[in-house]
Amino acid sequence: MADKIATREAYGNALAELGEKYDFVVFDADLAEATKTITFKKKFPERHFDCGIAEGNMVSVAAGVAATGKIPFVSTFAMFAAGRSFEQVRNSIGYPHLNVKIGATHGGISVGEDGATHQCNEDFATMRSIPGMTVICPADAVEARAVVEAAILHNGPVYMRFGRFAVPTLFDKETYKFEIGKGVQMADGTDVTIVANGLMVEQALIAKDTLAAEGISARVINMATIKPIDKDILVKAAKETGAIVTAEEHNVIGGLGSAVCEVLAETCPVPVTRVGVLDKFGKSGKVPPLLEEYGLTAKDIVEKAKAAIALKK
Repeated sequence: MADKIATREAYGNALAELGEKYDFVVFDADLAEATKTITFKKKFPERHFDCGIAEGNMVSVAAGVAATGKIPFVSTFAMFAAGRSFEQVRNSIGYPHLNVKIGATHGGISVGEDGATHQCNEDFATMRSIPGMTVICPADAVEARAVVEAAILHNGPVYMRFGRFAVPTLFDKETYKFEIGKGVQMADGTDVTIVANGLMVEQALIAKDTLAAEGISARVINMATIKPIDKDILVKAAKETGAIVTAEEHNVIGGLGSAVCEVLAETCPVPVTRVGVLDKFGKSGKVPPLLEEYGLTAKDIVEKAKAAIALKK
């Protein structure tokens, strides 16, 4: 694990880099410094538009631009993109299936001091409920950059969640290949499978090592794409390990854990335990203590892994 960088930082860098290769425009809602689209704005000022504190309007403008054949990115905090703008995202982007890319930063508890009103733990649930919407949460800066390019090349609406908190680099930028709808196995194991995304992927890898020291073999899968989810890798893991743990920085209702349960209940029923926010609102505080308080650590994954194994028949 190398240098730490927030995925929102990687998002801004990716826009600036890829702006030379692809013809797209970027909209922001008075948060360019925070979402890091300021990096793109400095390089391509004529292709960056500040819509002010009017997120729903920004989404509607982007929909109009997409209808002309252009590729627009809309950027704001996850709470505003998936919450405040939900109706516009659903009706103006989702319903006509327009080619709009949503770069949502500051997702989850790791927003920290901004507190409950800005700690969006519901965005996976709301966005994946929209027909045709692709939902992605990258684990590190390398994957975040790859996700942005994949979104540009994908024809249809894409919701991408990026974090405020700096996370370790897990992938090699020279060799890592991201594909929408495909999970990535990061470690093999035979007793239990940990399926994680976002900052919880690092915690899953730490949990794997802890479990190994206790004689438990854990497989780790990075499931960056929540929708469409990789059914094949999940069914294979369920058949081969017989127990699953999901780990996400999101409410346990409606997100990655729910998506995994939906797949396995219909294809290969095995015990599934979930690590996530237990149907609570967040609160203001420093990130590491908040992650501990809300059960988003490697220790919590270890406990849930043992519980899943205990449920095996």
